[in-house]
Amino acid sequence: MSLISPIMLVYDGECPVCSAYCKALAIRQLDSHFEIVNARQHHPILEIINEMGVNMDDGFVLKIGNEYFHGADAIHRLALISTGVGPFNRLNYLIFQSAYLSKVLYPLLRTGRNILLRLLGRKKLDRAGLTVQKNQNSG
Repeated sequence: MSLISPIMLVYDGECPVCSAYCKALAIRQLDSHFEIVNARQHHPILEIINEMGVNMDDGFVLKIGNEYFHGADAIHRLALISTGVGPFNRLNYLIFQSAYLSKVLYPLLRTGRNILLRLLGRKKLDRAGLTVQKNQNSG
């Protein structure tokens, strides 16, 4: 069995807004396993994300099958595969089903996250030393 699930959302677990979003999100089963991963804890997907050159401080990452989506593209895709059950998921779908609105609004959300982390005294992921360096374990 692979350690990387077919559908996976990677987020910053020390961001209260990101954590609340992930907990409230209802995803259709899609005959697949859905996993939510805290980027501040070791997981094999983080090495893949780092090798791709994706900065997790610029937004969360969604993996569906072999495709990776980051930031606005990820929130847009999440809206499309969500169940739409409950007020949060309906609102999430109404706003982020639009690729255009996702691209316009996501930078504002990311800025809010950065301000919140600064106010809470929490480090960004890259400054917390959580970025996996290539060849770090090679000897």
